[in-house]
Amino acid sequence: MPQVLKLSLSAVAGLMLLTAATPVMAYTGQELAKDAKISIKQARAIALKAHPGEITDEELEKERGGSGLRYSFDIKRRGVTQEVGVDARTGRVLENKKEGPHPD
Repeated sequence: MPQVLKLSLSAVAGLMLLTAATPVMAYTGQELAKDAKISIKQARAIALKAHPGEITDEELEKERGGSGLRYSFDIKRRGVTQEVGVDARTGRVLENKKEGPHPD
């Protein structure tokens, strides 16, 4: 096998491993992102600052309160899930509470 091909295959394999190690979460409500002033990445950082842990679910939704457009995150830490809402236009934390027995 030519050296160039071996190098290319190694590069592709390395890129695949790197991509597999970086989780990409799809979130519901992406069609509303055009109306948001805060990106999902910024909203994640705000939510994790308000309640550190692992994000298990995320969505962008129209919801009463704040500007009417909010990112909602379920953040799990020590077996407890917290719901954190971040206003998608201002970045303000609108909600930070333990998720109830009947999650959305």
